[in-house]
Amino acid sequence: MNNFKIAETEIFTKTLKKYEYKNIYDKIKNYVYPQLKMNPYFGLNIKKLKGEFEDIYRYRIGNYRLFYKIDNQKIIIFILDIDHRKDSYK
Repeated sequence: MNNFKIAETEIFTKTLKKYEYKNIYDKIKNYVYPQLKMNPYFGLNIKKLKGEFEDIYRYRIGNYRLFYKIDNQKIIIFILDIDHRKDSYK
């Protein structure tokens, strides 16, 4: 299987600038991204959303949720946003 590339959306990079996300980005870069590049479909912390968001996946990072979309043709994972779990499904 080809390694996927990671593309961060503008919304995601804006969210990361908030104070509460300062410490989590290192974990995302060093731990989450390597896992997603290998297999963005399956994993302990990966779930496919349902309903109108069925083409979006979420990755659980403690109390945070990282949302992403997969483009198979271009072999790219688009990182859409990150949110605290209490706010992420509203």
